[in-house]
Amino acid sequence: MKVGFIMKNTDYDFESVIDRHNTNCVKWDYFDDELPMWVADMDFKVAPAIENAVLKRAMHPIYGYTIVSDELFESYINWWDRRYGFKMYREDMLYSIGVMPSISSMIRCLTDIGDGILIQSPVYHVFYHVIEENNRKVVENELVYENGRYNIDFDDLDKKLSKVKMMIVCNPHNPIGKIWSREELAKIGYLCSKYDVILVSDEIHCDLTDPDIRYNPFEISSGYEKAVTCLSPSKSFNIAGFKSSIVHTKNTELFEKIRTQLHIDNSDSCNVFAASAVIAAYNESEEWLNQLKEVLFENKQIVKEYLEKELPVIKLVDCDATYLLWLDCSALNAPSKVLSEFLRTNHGLFLSAGIDFGQNGDNFLRMNIACPQILLKDGLERLKAGITALSYINNGL
Repeated sequence: MKVGFIMKNTDYDFESVIDRHNTNCVKWDYFDDELPMWVADMDFKVAPAIENAVLKRAMHPIYGYTIVSDELFESYINWWDRRYGFKMYREDMLYSIGVMPSISSMIRCLTDIGDGILIQSPVYHVFYHVIEENNRKVVENELVYENGRYNIDFDDLDKKLSKVKMMIVCNPHNPIGKIWSREELAKIGYLCSKYDVILVSDEIHCDLTDPDIRYNPFEISSGYEKAVTCLSPSKSFNIAGFKSSIVHTKNTELFEKIRTQLHIDNSDSCNVFAASAVIAAYNESEEWLNQLKEVLFENKQIVKEYLEKELPVIKLVDCDATYLLWLDCSALNAPSKVLSEFLRTNHGLFLSAGIDFGQNGDNFLRMNIACPQILLKDGLERLKAGITALSYINNGL
């Protein structure tokens, strides 16, 4: 079977393959894999408005210290109000160089050494690192995988929240691509309130949903007063290199502690190009994002069709968000590290091993499909060739 690659008509270039080698690119330069489909950034050109804004700023020949302008905060405020009905106010917002630096700072200022911090595995692997490296304890509320979908074990969550100081929610969830419902988020808020647990919601993937589907911001799904939200345009507009995000909370006590800690950690300063990029993203690039979502949805359908017809031993986990696909490889009866390394070594394809996201992720691989369709086709064919070769080896042929 040959995968059909008929790109929908778009006003933007989502087809050109951009050579990212020799740009100090983590995805393409850090390792020498032929086709990296692991780390969460996109191989698409940024929106023209962002490129133009950065070039305009670059034309001024002095790149000194930069303030965080009110216009940047207003761009966040207008975006979340317009797209999600989430009304934020400037006095409840803090600037930070990134979501994970913010979470690391919050762990230090809102919990004590030895405290338990709850995460829902399988989940973004850096959550484990940032908890452990700050000398806190990881407590896992393992998500339940049944019939190809994930759900929260609320009985287990209830028990474990009684033993922790903080819970980190990933919404939408990386790597499973699930959008938590308002009811689920409200229930999480209720249980956190029951045990006086601080809730931190990482919503960095929130814009990258299937077309005509919206995610549910935690703070408008739950009235819990000890909630903090982390937001950034870095995934949505492929501008992670500018190191820009915000922290939002209505809780004045938490706000002041976080503000102080971000300053102590030198995480509250602004990159000279960041403000230009963020403002152009939120104020001028909405249609680019809408069309990007159509392209990502089409890529997802291509993967689904290919696996069903060419590689049925691997199942695509249903998802509504992110450009990261969670592939169920349990039928292969091989550890995910073995699968990942075999594909890299023998076929030049780098997919993330599911074990990196928690022990209950070991039957899975994570695939980044935010790339032109010609690269996606290449990745699928490499995946098939690798799994076929591994099957021959395992069968002694």
